[in-house]
Amino acid sequence: MAESTLETPLPVVTPKKAHESTLIRVAKYMAVRLITMAFTVVIGLYLTILIANMGGYVDQIRRGEIRENTQQQVMNDPALRSLSASQRVKLIEDRVISEEKRLGLDKPFAIRSFAFLKDAITLNLGFAEFLNADNGSRQVKIIVLERLPSTLILFGATNIILFFATLFAALSLSRQYGSLLDRFVIATSPMSAAPGWFYGIFLIVIFAAYLHVLPFGGMVDVPPPDNKVDYALSMLKHLTLPALALALNQVAFAIYNNRTFFLIYSSEDYVEMAKAKGLTARDVERKYILRPTLPTNITNFAFLLIGVWGGAPIFEGVFNWPGLGRTQLIAAGLFDTPVIVGTTVIFAYLLAITVFLLDFVYALVDPRVKIGNESAKS
Repeated sequence: MAESTLETPLPVVTPKKAHESTLIRVAKYMAVRLITMAFTVVIGLYLTILIANMGGYVDQIRRGEIRENTQQQVMNDPALRSLSASQRVKLIEDRVISEEKRLGLDKPFAIRSFAFLKDAITLNLGFAEFLNADNGSRQVKIIVLERLPSTLILFGATNIILFFATLFAALSLSRQYGSLLDRFVIATSPMSAAPGWFYGIFLIVIFAAYLHVLPFGGMVDVPPPDNKVDYALSMLKHLTLPALALALNQVAFAIYNNRTFFLIYSSEDYVEMAKAKGLTARDVERKYILRPTLPTNITNFAFLLIGVWGGAPIFEGVFNWPGLGRTQLIAAGLFDTPVIVGTTVIFAYLLAITVFLLDFVYALVDPRVKIGNESAKS
């Protein structure tokens, strides 16, 4: 008599259970990502604090400045000339101790660094030590908000226009592989190796110093025009050279890079199959070439927008552009730690939020991308 075999029935996964499993997986993934990014941001901010303070050496510089300024004040004060030498020394020491205590320099830097870190994490940006806004305020928040529009006008508008222009120019160039224009772009792509401020210097020499047709720098004429139309035209005139310098630095390489990217995707088998089905060239490009490249292009665009926040210190310095980059350059020269840390804090938060959101954007634009490292199981 043959033995009967019992087959274990497979568990039935209902749509409700599958939905709950997906939500749990996504929630776990989000929690892990948030914890990881929070840890990364904290480490990055603390390293910034250490670097901005040169590991505590800036405190020694400030103590020296306090002592020197106090000595000059006491020696040059006519009301204190009647004091004896010992009395002056004691007065200087008392004032130095009082000023160091007011600035918190009486505590070890290791302890103060964690206080700085706490303020940075809670976005308590505090007050600048040397810089101030146009209205006289030393609040880092006000200084940043005052300089941000200038940086957005220059880098935001210019980079966004260049991004989309080079993207569609590269797509057009990928159809002309091996043409004279294609070889010209390949030959000129190494121009991007030189920084934008390098081209800016040559443009200033040619168009401002020699031809006298464009201004040397600044954002508007001095004094600024009262009429809004004249003000906008003045700003556009001052924006021409910086925008041209950025274009010379970015255009050739961006077109070459995207063109190569599109060529790789255009040689895939599914693209040839789409062409064999009789789809138009426009449909093939939009559905079979552009769509698979969306995650990469979205990433590039997102980081481009984040990069706008920091500006470009040397570039803005060359053109005397009153943006965040030039502000950071001045703050670094003056060891103005609150300004340096404040701008870095906001950049770190923007970067972490963008990286976190990009994972979900990838899943929306590309069905092949799954949130988390698990795939759906039936």
